[in-house]
Amino acid sequence: MKKQEVFQIIGMSCAACSTKVEKKLNRLEGVETARVNLATEKAEVVYNPAVITAAELISTIEALGYQMLPNEAQSSDDRAEQQERELRRLKWELIIAVVFSLPFLIGMLLSMVGVNVAFLHNPYLQLLLATPVQFVIGFRFYRNAFYALRAKSANMDVLIVLGTSAAYFFSLYNGFLKPPPAAGMMQELYFEAGVMIITLILLGKYLEAVAKGKTSEAIKKLMGLQAKTAQVIRNGLEEEIPVAEVRLGDVVIVKPGEKIPVDGTIVAGNSAIDESMLTGESLPVEKTVGDQVVGVTINKYGTFKFTATKIGHETALAQIIKLVEEAQSSKAPIQKIADRVAGVFVPVVIGIALLTFLIWYYGVSGGQDLSAAVISAVSVLVIACPCALGLATPTAIMVGTGKGAENGILIKGGEHLETAYRLNVVVLDKTGTITKGEPEVTDLLPVGKLGEEQLLKVAAMVEKASEHPLGVAIYQKGKETLENILEAESFTAIPGKGVKAVVEDQNIYIGNRSLMKEIGVDIASLEQQISQLEEQGKTVMLLVIDQVIEGLIGVADTVKEGSLGAINKLQQLGMEVYMLTGDNQQTAAAIAGQVGITKVLAEVLPENKAFEVARLKEQGKIVAMVGDGINDAPALAEADIGMAIGTGTDVAIEAAAITLMRGDLRTIPAAISLSRKTMTKIKQNLFWAFIYNIIGIPIAALGYLSPVIAGAAMAFSSVSVLTNSLSLKRFKLNE
Repeated sequence: MKKQEVFQIIGMSCAACSTKVEKKLNRLEGVETARVNLATEKAEVVYNPAVITAAELISTIEALGYQMLPNEAQSSDDRAEQQERELRRLKWELIIAVVFSLPFLIGMLLSMVGVNVAFLHNPYLQLLLATPVQFVIGFRFYRNAFYALRAKSANMDVLIVLGTSAAYFFSLYNGFLKPPPAAGMMQELYFEAGVMIITLILLGKYLEAVAKGKTSEAIKKLMGLQAKTAQVIRNGLEEEIPVAEVRLGDVVIVKPGEKIPVDGTIVAGNSAIDESMLTGESLPVEKTVGDQVVGVTINKYGTFKFTATKIGHETALAQIIKLVEEAQSSKAPIQKIADRVAGVFVPVVIGIALLTFLIWYYGVSGGQDLSAAVISAVSVLVIACPCALGLATPTAIMVGTGKGAENGILIKGGEHLETAYRLNVVVLDKTGTITKGEPEVTDLLPVGKLGEEQLLKVAAMVEKASEHPLGVAIYQKGKETLENILEAESFTAIPGKGVKAVVEDQNIYIGNRSLMKEIGVDIASLEQQISQLEEQGKTVMLLVIDQVIEGLIGVADTVKEGSLGAINKLQQLGMEVYMLTGDNQQTAAAIAGQVGITKVLAEVLPENKAFEVARLKEQGKIVAMVGDGINDAPALAEADIGMAIGTGTDVAIEAAAITLMRGDLRTIPAAISLSRKTMTKIKQNLFWAFIYNIIGIPIAALGYLSPVIAGAAMAFSSVSVLTNSLSLKRFKLNE
């Protein structure tokens, strides 16, 4: 029996840490897979509880020097508070480090313009200033390095400790143990290197923590939507309670302007609900007894009561937040490159630093210049940065998936984001996706003595009792146009053909050709008009009063607003667009023509939709399938990327990799554009992370970088990656 659990990992400082934790978890017996994300500091573990327990997983990782907590052990507020505490601590440590490093900075700047202030170079003063920074402010690096080495691995902290300690103890030797230099010569002290490196790295860590907080703003915004309190009826009395205390079955009262606290079903009253924060639909939705309401949506007008059916983690908002959190914690396949490099990065850098020391000391100076050898080796240790590698992919995924969530595009994971980037075919189900999925009256053509309004009035009266979708469409059209619709005196449904009713002693029929033939009404003179409507993909019904044809009524499943623009945009993105439908070729071609689709897969039975998707994949195409119904679920699962229209069924949404909450086809090209932009950012991040180390380490080894400059470069390499990822927040999805 498998169990999937998410854990919070506290204490990881770089990609080497996350790689080490991930490898350790994956080596444990009973663990099927483990994925660790440095940016979110989370581990997603699939394991067999019969073989290994959660407590054993936690103790194993804590032995490596990290804190590991089940995700549920901390609420979102707890995690936010913990991050805030860490940010405050970093801020104060940075302020203290800056205060102690200012004399060194002043001395360095003055010496650069040829002014040497003797007391600033006093070894006792420098020792006094450097020691607190090295061992008190820098204690976090020593602690993390100790745990890493104890676990027989190495991380960024090991590099920092080796580099700054070498500078500190070499300065201690030169300042207090080595014979004093000749008159007029200054002692070779490098206390400022360790102090400035630690200060700059703390600055980098502080900026990184601030930037990381911004990458998860989408989650914070979603959480901020939730109502804080609810008005419930208990023991016959109305009382206000925190939303967390609402129980299943509670009757909740919602007044105009209030936010609906949890999901439920209306049991009394009616209203119009603003659901734009979930669906993007700007117009309020009319709701009455029996209708579902969703937590976080806003009651606009009436007061109503509803029974709570989903609370806590079960509400629609909680599920969306969970989906976004899982997506942000996931890994894209491209990250494997960085993970492999991070696994060997630190030992390789230590090896390069040692080699640099030996070449400089024995090869270049012939054993005469220890200072140059130490400083070059320190520069190599300090400039190497596995952080940028570790943050390159997850930060871009966090911002990309968060940006999508803010715009009603829920992407289930990094792997889906990467696949969406490679798409070249989009298959659109017709009904409910391209079209509204509900028949509408499109044409009223009087051919007898009745006018258009009278024709609609009679038809609406006849169809008032109908349950057939076409009849319901006619009655709805009547309700929208006419003030009062009377009921027919009698009503009979004729399956597969139409209906019959009696209105004011007149026998009225509404139906298709088959019904007309059955009742003996000749329609030959109207065949051309009927055929024209059918060629447009419309279903034609004829209205007959006492054996006389009075009019034609065209009914069709109309194209959604925005479908044409969305399909044009997909084609501009280089996508091949297919329409998939069970309709006949004529109807399918009519709808396809309206939206500019030339590739039509018609007369496809529901059970064969997945086969058609598989056939396209066999041709080497990377296929996205877009649908909204239960019968679309197999095809959504079969496709490389399944996109479910969020207004559709839960089954379709479950089977899909991407959910389009707004039911608007324009979010399909937006999702593809977002995936492309996110992947571009990931590639840019990886390029800069690799090129930074590929260029920076040799320059440091050749002696062209001072340790202080190397420290600054290291500190800002990860900040630059985060800044590049955060630039995704400015990406306009609707352009």
